[in-house]
Amino acid sequence: MSKKIQAIRGMNDLLPEQSPVWQYVESQVQALMKRYGYDEIRTPIVEQTALFSRSIGEVTDIVEKEMYSFDDRNGDSLSLRPEGTASTVRAAMEHGLLYNQTQRLWYKGPMFRHERPQKGRYRQFHQVGVEAYGLDGPDIDAEVILLSARLWKQLGLFEHVTLELNSLGSNAARAAYRDTLVAYFERHREVLDDDSLRRLGSNPLRILDSKNPAMADMLADAPQLMDHLDAESREHFDALTARLTAAGIDYVINPRLVRGLDYYCRTVFEWTTDALGSQGTVCAGGRYDGLVEQLGGKPTPAVGFAMGIERLILLLETLNIVPAAARRPLDVYVLGMDATTDGIAMALAERLRDEAADLGVQLHCGGGSFKSRIKKADRSGARIALLLGESEQQNAQVTVKFLRDEREQLVVDQQDLAATLSSLLSAATA
Repeated sequence: MSKKIQAIRGMNDLLPEQSPVWQYVESQVQALMKRYGYDEIRTPIVEQTALFSRSIGEVTDIVEKEMYSFDDRNGDSLSLRPEGTASTVRAAMEHGLLYNQTQRLWYKGPMFRHERPQKGRYRQFHQVGVEAYGLDGPDIDAEVILLSARLWKQLGLFEHVTLELNSLGSNAARAAYRDTLVAYFERHREVLDDDSLRRLGSNPLRILDSKNPAMADMLADAPQLMDHLDAESREHFDALTARLTAAGIDYVINPRLVRGLDYYCRTVFEWTTDALGSQGTVCAGGRYDGLVEQLGGKPTPAVGFAMGIERLILLLETLNIVPAAARRPLDVYVLGMDATTDGIAMALAERLRDEAADLGVQLHCGGGSFKSRIKKADRSGARIALLLGESEQQNAQVTVKFLRDEREQLVVDQQDLAATLSSLLSAATA
């Protein structure tokens, strides 16, 4: 016997019993984006490797360690996308979406990083992202944060997440701060771990994000970027926080929040939770005003965020706040009592789908005895079974059998069936 082929480690199957929660979350996101006037964009899963090395940064963990890259038959280096912003910028530039206009876009789909799989973190994971282009004021920063806050409210998560804010300032201010920070770390070189020593010459701001407890006291005393902001960035940040306060959104200023991608500037933010242990970030984003120019376009202000769907669903399930509507059972199972009525059962099922589009209707297939048919109806999870025998066929009726409630069967005229089912199921839900 040949060896069974299994899924690649960290790339998980989404099984039928899990899909309803995903569909619920995705439908909430899609409806919210429409309400805010954001249009969906869909980009390829595979891009040129240079797109990510130029945007994310050559010395980031993603580019150095985590990307799935390969040479195609033409010798070009391609990569599975590790995040969505670079692809969105590439597509917007390529199709002229940024020329003398503003854009509010959103995306969803799979991303890929070769990380150590753990709960809430996978090698193939799914993200929802928001990107706004051509607007440089604090008002659009506030809008994307308020949009994310509204999603937490819709999902029942608002009381379980915390907004953390920081500003990375302008490129010039950040460069000056970088020199100050490197000088500080050099004075404490003996405390730095190997990973921090490696970043010291390439990306010292990322050292601030270290979770190494041995470095905690040293990092707490490190110079803070907020104290080195340029005046324009300080004014921008103050205007953003004033808008959030006016909207009733609480926040915490986290001076060590720097984000892991090189393209961020000015505003950076994260929504975090203490309900998931070390996987506490459920949404993150900020400004990346230089990214379009970095990829060959004209200078274009931009701001956005991304959130992992797996981690979002894990939070909902951990807090046990997945609404019952997200796991709605099948409504109706239609079966002929024997082979002679299978045809009329199929016709009835199709008629129901025409007359009651909101009902979930499953037709019995595969024949079998009446007893086995009823067993399959019960195993389907449906709340009601519709039975069609010879008598029902002759009288244009159907027998309604309640599978989840202790109730007597009903005999209903087929012409009244859709309205009767709607009433019965609505009452049962209430």
